[in-house]
Amino acid sequence: MRHLIDINSLDQGVPRKLLQTAKFYKSSGRGLLEGAPLLGRTLAMIFEKPSTRTRISFEVAMTELGGSAIYLDAKSMQMGRGETIADTAKVLGRYLDGIMIRASRHETLLEMANHSEIPVINGLTDISHPCQILADIMTFEEKLGDIENKIISWVGDGNNMANSWIHASKIFNFKLRLACPSLRLPNKNIINWAKENGAEIEILDDPIEACSDSNAILTDTWVSMGDEKIINPEEIFNNFRVSDKLFEVASNDAIFMHCLPAHRGQEVTSEIIDGPKSVVWDEAENRLHIQKAILSWAIADKLI
Repeated sequence: MRHLIDINSLDQGVPRKLLQTAKFYKSSGRGLLEGAPLLGRTLAMIFEKPSTRTRISFEVAMTELGGSAIYLDAKSMQMGRGETIADTAKVLGRYLDGIMIRASRHETLLEMANHSEIPVINGLTDISHPCQILADIMTFEEKLGDIENKIISWVGDGNNMANSWIHASKIFNFKLRLACPSLRLPNKNIINWAKENGAEIEILDDPIEACSDSNAILTDTWVSMGDEKIINPEEIFNNFRVSDKLFEVASNDAIFMHCLPAHRGQEVTSEIIDGPKSVVWDEAENRLHIQKAILSWAIADKLI
């Protein structure tokens, strides 16, 4: 079963082939893809959290691949009234060709995949965001070439995106430095996985040190969806704001990346996100092309 749980759960070589396929789809232009590889196929999109880019990119991707997508608000499903995830997965498998789920808890995704007879795709959980990380790496390589041996700097919350960058550092062989407050470090199990597998990562408390000679500086919101319980985020993250001073120590061609939505004046200044170093709109666009590649692989087993 071709589930996308995390990028480190994929067979060796698949992440790179997904990038190659996404680049092909991007070069093919917009509209119905010739050959319509997912003609007659249907994807369920289950959302336990709000979404803009994930929902739109998956729905448009299915349409341009010749298929269709159904939006399902988890709260309005029987799953939201107590039906088990296992029962839901078994029923959906009788109607559909794939499931994309944006879940509050990673365990929900795992249980869905464990009981599903059709591919399940991680559209974001509290642990990881594999679709976004693939779009980010695609964007980086469009701007600066092969990411291997480059220096990537993460500044801010050690959230699901930070976890996915840790996964990616091993798979794509780049150096990753993460500057996070001591109270908001990345997932311990993922850090241990990285160390055990020889990933070149550093966990730091100084953003300046983390961004020295960096090729890309990344961040995300201080308070992720589901973490609204964080009290006084300004006090926790005030020294972890991406601004001009971080780019002063980075490589001359360093770029700024953010998976969006962004809060100007909090995790990043307006001058950076709206300035010439920013590639955030290219990241957002590339979600569409990456989703096409993921769907082609998961549902039709087609990669370039």
